[in-house]
Order: sequence, then structure tokens, then C-alpha cells
Amino acid sequence: MTPRLILFDVDGTLVDSQAHIVAAMSTAFAACEMPPPARAEILSIVGLSLPQAMARLAPQAGPDDLARLVEAYKDSFSSSRRAAGLEGAPPLFPGMMDLLDTLAAMPEAVLGVATGKSRRGLDHLFEAHALAPLFLTVQVADDHPSKPHPSMVRTAMAETGIDATATVMIGDTSFDMEMARSAGVAALGVGWGYHPGAALTQAGALSVADDAEALRLALETAGKAPA
Repeated sequence: MTPRLILFDVDGTLVDSQAHIVAAMSTAFAACEMPPPARAEILSIVGLSLPQAMARLAPQAGPDDLARLVEAYKDSFSSSRRAAGLEGAPPLFPGMMDLLDTLAAMPEAVLGVATGKSRRGLDHLFEAHALAPLFLTVQVADDHPSKPHPSMVRTAMAETGIDATATVMIGDTSFDMEMARSAGVAALGVGWGYHPGAALTQAGALSVADDAEALRLALETAGKAPA
């Protein structure tokens, strides 16, 4: 049986972290005495690495101010994570835990993560939801250029020995779809995240699922190597 690699984005795809992200970003801008972006603006950059995200949210800021924003965001997010503990971790979207368990039980499926989160942030989520055993390859922002650069997908394929014809990337933003396209792999969008479905389709999504069951059905054909 030919193995296939199924890569998941995290924020907006597996977990509903928008409240945590918006709060940390607003706190970071306030700490740097800068007006906070609107909620929609903040959610539009989810998936990018922090330096790229801050550059989009504060285009007039200089390098020093952008660096201060990045550190202020990290401090705010870390503080709120410690205060909330594992019980306060962002929840998984409905049906996603069952879907992950179903896929992990398939002998041909190899699961991975490609996320703009830091390793520390991802480790916290993995511990809170007992996710670590499900994923064979884990790619985080600490080790790669920001999405939509294809480095995360290419590294995941190299680590697992699975080529592009048998790989699919699942995400909620156009950055995920563009990353998949640049790596030459299939892309599936989810409609419950931070970019509208039309933007995902325009960026290269084969389809956009409205719920976990629709995503499972889409996965029956996407990312399968030719017989």
C-alpha cells in the first residue's frame, strides 16, 4: 500500500486560537505604545511567521519597532499560556480529533504538521490535547522561512520519504495553499479558519471543506499517488 503524507496547519485549521492571538497581539501593540490593528487585520496574518506578520500589521514601523512588537507578542502569548495552563489551551475545532484518530489508524496515512507557530507553542498544544503521538513529522516557524515558502512541506517530504504526488497540505489560509502549490503538492482548504473560502480556492485549493466530515471525504482522493 502506497503511503501518503497528510500535512496540517494548526491555528485556524486544527485549533480555534483566534481569541488568544487577538488578545496577545492587542497587548503587544499597547506595550509598544502603538494603536492595535483591527481584529480582522490580525486574523488575516495568522499563519505567517511573526516578523512577516508584524511587518504587514505595522507597515510604517521601522526595524527596531518591529523587533519590539515581535518580542512583546511572544511575552504576552507566553504569559497568557502560563496563566491559563493546559486547561486553557485553544480548543480543537469540532470533529478534528476524531478525524485525526481515524487518519492515524490508516496504515497508509502519515500525518504531519506545518505551522507558523513556534515549537514551544506547538508543544503546549500537543500536551494539552495529547496530539504528539499522531504526527510523524513536525515543521514549525523556528526552523523555516515563513509561509508561503515551501520549505516546511519539502522538509516533511524529505523526512518521511514521501514525494509530492502522494502529499496533501490542509490549511485555512491562502498562505497554506500557496505553500502547497510552490511545493508541488495538493492543497485542501477548510472554511472555518481565518481566510474566506474564495481566497483559498484562488490560491490553489482543490476544494474547501465546511466541516470535518467534508474534509475526510475530500481526503479520499486528494494526495493519493497514481496507481
